[in-house]
Amino acid sequence: MILAELKKSLEEERDRLVTDLKSIARPHPGVAGEWDTQFPKFEPGESGSHASQEEEADEVEEYENRLAAEGSLETRLLAINRALERIAHGTFGKCATCSQPIPLERLRANPAAEHDMPHEKRIES
Repeated sequence: MILAELKKSLEEERDRLVTDLKSIARPHPGVAGEWDTQFPKFEPGESGSHASQEEEADEVEEYENRLAAEGSLETRLLAINRALERIAHGTFGKCATCSQPIPLERLRANPAAEHDMPHEKRIES
């Protein structure tokens, strides 16, 4: 019952992440799980004008924002997909470092968690 609930939560988050990614990026044609950020296309202004330069600067800024968002979304999507793979292989809910059960409270807070808290803190350091 709990596993089905967590799996459903992971699948729903995966679907939201893919939708969000599609709004700013496209799947990389040669690398599964990789996304390519799309450069924004603003309305063309007069070439060389001050307004045109500002629009170009805005496009670059928007692209940088998209790059950051794409990286974050892609990282989370990979974690979600790994969690779904662990469910399929029967290893979900066990710490990847020590194989001890990950507390249910942690899995409910972050169903994609791969480590228990003591090992997560070591990895972040």
